[in-house]
Amino acid sequence: ICPGRGVLSTLNVCGMAAVWQQVLAVDDFEEDPRAQGARGHRRSVSRGSYQLQAQMNRAVYDERPSGALVPTSVAEASRAMAGDTTLSENYAFAGMHHIFDQHVHAAVPRLQFANDDKHLLACCSLDSTLSIMTLFSSPPSVKVILKGHAGPVTDFAWSLSNDVIVSTSKDGTLRIWNTEDGRCIREVRDPEASELLCCTFQPMNNNLTVVGNSKHLLQVVNISTGKKVKGGSSKLTGRVLSMSFDAPGRILWAGDDRGSIFSFLFDMATGKLTKAKRLVVSEGSSICSISARSWISREARDPSLLINACVNKLLLYRVVDNEGTLQLKTSFPIEHGSQPLHSIFCPLMSFRQGACVVTGSEDACVYFFDVERNTKAIVNKLQGHGGPVLDVSFNCDESLLASADSTGMVIIWRREQK
Repeated sequence: ICPGRGVLSTLNVCGMAAVWQQVLAVDDFEEDPRAQGARGHRRSVSRGSYQLQAQMNRAVYDERPSGALVPTSVAEASRAMAGDTTLSENYAFAGMHHIFDQHVHAAVPRLQFANDDKHLLACCSLDSTLSIMTLFSSPPSVKVILKGHAGPVTDFAWSLSNDVIVSTSKDGTLRIWNTEDGRCIREVRDPEASELLCCTFQPMNNNLTVVGNSKHLLQVVNISTGKKVKGGSSKLTGRVLSMSFDAPGRILWAGDDRGSIFSFLFDMATGKLTKAKRLVVSEGSSICSISARSWISREARDPSLLINACVNKLLLYRVVDNEGTLQLKTSFPIEHGSQPLHSIFCPLMSFRQGACVVTGSEDACVYFFDVERNTKAIVNKLQGHGGPVLDVSFNCDESLLASADSTGMVIIWRREQK
């Protein structure tokens, strides 16, 4: 039980940390003291390979009777959080909890709940600002507006301890923000004066941020000094639109507007990037979103990548080796031909049959798909937006889902309590 918290709060606050540890429970791991966040968050660094992880996952599961769970207290805790419900029941929503319209005159391309926080949400807008919203108050409210960019804000990321946000903009700057008062701590200008299109923190070292620009360049930046990391840059075939690290931070995938996904090996000691593999998803189709997950459910035991690629499908790939090689597992039909849509894995990993992913769509709907169904994979569909849904984000206990669209509307959906 978390010190000073009740049982319900224990499930909500401590649950995600426990579930995340279960991701690597079947692998040999050690705790990295550098990964200790300001609020006590902890990450684990796997010493095993992806191939070994997949083999060990299968060995652990295959020796169990059919339908059995991994015999750990963490597995039982996750099952208790999910409840004995079907996926359709588990992802039923009671309706709209709140609507934010502070960016209503410009698209909101990205939004994300803070790490391990149920009530703190941020979004960026093409109106050159970002918002941090709190859903704890009644009614929910805008906590602070982050102002300073001189052009559309294209992407942002929370630090592990949620005290800092980094953002990229078409004004050619990376900005570091204090999330408490909205103050801009540092501005880093792109030396080539190119538009900055995406960013992500290195998960094991939040002092390093990777940025992608419109001149096809991927670059590691030290946000404490504002300087580029030597050896931490590489060229793609097109404008860099999306990125995602694996959980240990050793492999980085990046997608461009020419339809290619590149994998890079990240040197934890130096920040150096080494290009490993390239996959052409569809020539000329933008790779708008990449989301990595170590494993999804009992049936989906391999590391996986979820991709939005302007091919009217949501794509799910297996990661098959230590260099980030991808193999298509399945796809789901959505309307996606031109907009920068994003998708996510549901945060709570399922120890029951099936697992879900969520995506926006150009038909103004939010779709939930069961990754293990070959037919009729749609688990739920949420309607209410007035334009293409560009991004979706679950809070840590899946009680709330946020979605943002091309009209600037942000909708908070409340999941039904079973």
